[in-house]
Amino acid sequence: MDLQKLLKIVAIVIGVISIFFLGRILSAGDEAIKAGESSGIVNVFMYVSYAVLLIALLIVLSFTVLNLVSNTSGFKNTLIGIGAFVVLSLLCYFGFANGVEAPLKDGDMLSANGSKLIGAGLYLFYFLALIAGGIMLGFGIKKMIK
Repeated sequence: MDLQKLLKIVAIVIGVISIFFLGRILSAGDEAIKAGESSGIVNVFMYVSYAVLLIALLIVLSFTVLNLVSNTSGFKNTLIGIGAFVVLSLLCYFGFANGVEAPLKDGDMLSANGSKLIGAGLYLFYFLALIAGGIMLGFGIKKMIK
């Protein structure tokens, strides 16, 4: 049995277990969870979901590192992509975002730094969406010309 089939079986098993856990949480009901009557069940399921997330992240990270080490040209392209992302992130934070203290709905205050981080994240999202749209449009036009 090869690795791909094994991973597919593991993914199916995790999916079935997740559906079971979701059913248990939904059967407890919102009111019971808010009242704290079923907090033990929810906490256990949350820890299980954190463990599954950690395992999934470790598997993805290990396959990514193995792939990058075995493929040097891919490693170079990955570093270029990460560098471009970091430069764009820094440009959005230091060049475009403004930090202003703002009141929140619960009465707390959002700090100027927090406001600047949120603004930088929004600008970064807009720039990445524009870049992706431009690339798709460019390839679409190139394909139409062919």
